[in-house]
Amino acid sequence: MIGQGRDSADAGRMTDRPSALDVEAMARARALLAAPKRPVRLWPVLGAATLLAISALSFATAMILAPPLTHEHVGRLHSVE
Repeated sequence: MIGQGRDSADAGRMTDRPSALDVEAMARARALLAAPKRPVRLWPVLGAATLLAISALSFATAMILAPPLTHEHVGRLHSVE
């Protein structure tokens, strides 16, 4: 019946039996079988950041050193003379 007591399927009635397996050895085996973690490499990130900084500085230098744009055609100025 419902609510009378525990039956054999309850986990509360299970006894703790000592295991034949060594817990530390099993933990070591799991650690050895786990996929190795790849180290984080920063050189590609630093290289990309350096390339971006160099290109930004070169574009800024080109914008500063470039002659200003004229709105009138250069040939018109010389033909007035």
